[in-house]
Amino acid sequence: MGCGPTIRHARRRWLPIVLAASALTMSSIDACRAHCVEFSDRASQLELDTFVKSPSSLLERLRNDKEKLRFRLATYIATNPSVLPSVQTLISASASSDRSAIGAALRIAEGRCTSTQPDAARKIRDFAQRVGDLNVQAGYSAAGEDASGVPARPQAKGPAQPARGGALLEGEFKTKLANPFKPVPLPN
Repeated sequence: MGCGPTIRHARRRWLPIVLAASALTMSSIDACRAHCVEFSDRASQLELDTFVKSPSSLLERLRNDKEKLRFRLATYIATNPSVLPSVQTLISASASSDRSAIGAALRIAEGRCTSTQPDAARKIRDFAQRVGDLNVQAGYSAAGEDASGVPARPQAKGPAQPARGGALLEGEFKTKLANPFKPVPLPN
């Protein structure tokens, strides 16, 4: 009869520990699934934490460089789409000239998430549509029309493609000047 209360006490002590460990495990699994990009393309956890705590710090660091702003923000969003509430704060704190870059970043991040995490891509698209700022929506649309908005992936080396319309030299050894008035072939 002396063992009963001790076992009951031991169960009470271990139960919160087991519950906490299982909750921690489940949250880490969800965090791993949140990434849309490979490990080498992800932003560091320190960068994400800094952005979440102070979204305007990104604007201060990348002052007047919209190209860096759009790719850095796209990396943050593709690394962890749960930073979208901080993006809303960033939109509120940014100048109207920076908002089109933020919209482009949303579109780039959506494109990076589409194949690996379609739910995250949908979440980003829904967020971009709910934003009531015309500059953000214009940047989002422009990045969708401009294929150069998504960073190019290295392609496998294959046969070299022929030079497009701007070749200055032609012939077997490229020693003959090309006709600058020759019509450029249209793509199929």
